[in-house]
Amino acid sequence: MSKSILLTRRSLLISSAVMATVAAGPKLMAADKLKVAAIHASPVENAWNSVIHQALLDAAAEGVIDYQFSESVSATDYPRAMREYAEQGMDLIIGEAYAVESEAREVAADYPDTAFVLGSSAGPEGDNFGVFGTWNHDGAYLAGMLAGKMTKTNKVGSVGAMPIPEVNMLINAFAEGVKAVNPDATHSVTFIGTFFDPPKAREAGLAQIDAGADILFGERIGTADAAKERGIKAVGSLIDYTPRYPDTVFANALWGFRPILNAALADVAAGNAVGQDYTAFGMLKEGGSDIAFVEGVAPKEAEEAMLAKRQEIIDGTFEVPRNMDEPK
Repeated sequence: MSKSILLTRRSLLISSAVMATVAAGPKLMAADKLKVAAIHASPVENAWNSVIHQALLDAAAEGVIDYQFSESVSATDYPRAMREYAEQGMDLIIGEAYAVESEAREVAADYPDTAFVLGSSAGPEGDNFGVFGTWNHDGAYLAGMLAGKMTKTNKVGSVGAMPIPEVNMLINAFAEGVKAVNPDATHSVTFIGTFFDPPKAREAGLAQIDAGADILFGERIGTADAAKERGIKAVGSLIDYTPRYPDTVFANALWGFRPILNAALADVAAGNAVGQDYTAFGMLKEGGSDIAFVEGVAPKEAEEAMLAKRQEIIDGTFEVPRNMDEPK
């Protein structure tokens, strides 16, 4: 199969979420530009933060918003950063409450006229504190289906940040996809205890390989480095890692933030309360996430079965299990 066909397949799957995003965007004129700030606990190069950051950069380039951001903000400084942006008159503040749930909600309560939409494992609160989850578990399940048919040792591994509900759900979904097509396969998990430490993720990946895993699911950046070093295959998460690791990463569980951002911007522009859960806009069925894979790496029948299951998810006839329990 030619390289151009492989790229066409990848482009098709990646673009499906983008096409839906454009169609769903808020109809804001330049004169209506909203002031938006993002507070990133990790560097914006971190996969999760990079997805959010790029969506905001794109919206700013389109003239939809004025965008400011802070990165590598520690948990102790996070509430202060929220207050500073609120005092500057931001219309919307995007961020992550995972390490500062109670503190973030206290800040939001002190600034009822500012809209906050933060990644969170808990629910929305009041009129101005909305939440979203990183639910790219559909793509993780589909990638697991491919991995389950590719493993030669019947051992696969996952490297994750920490056992918070969204990370647990993602890793569990990958494992469920593997088991769905290969009940004999075993799955091991290592948590590195932080959201951004590529060397630590690499070391965890190497340990998984030493224990027999011949395919790794990299929920964290750095996992693919271990796979590349040892000559095995890997699955990426959130962004498309294949261009960076063309001979290693054969599939990616993509997540898109722009549909979530569009929904929040539309509510802010209309004067609607943002105290709601925007998670669903980031799911495959809603066009916010997907799988990207390199055709021809997995067996043809495995790819066909995976694509059929993908269509079932889109049609609503199959729902990937949402297991947020810590993996065994």
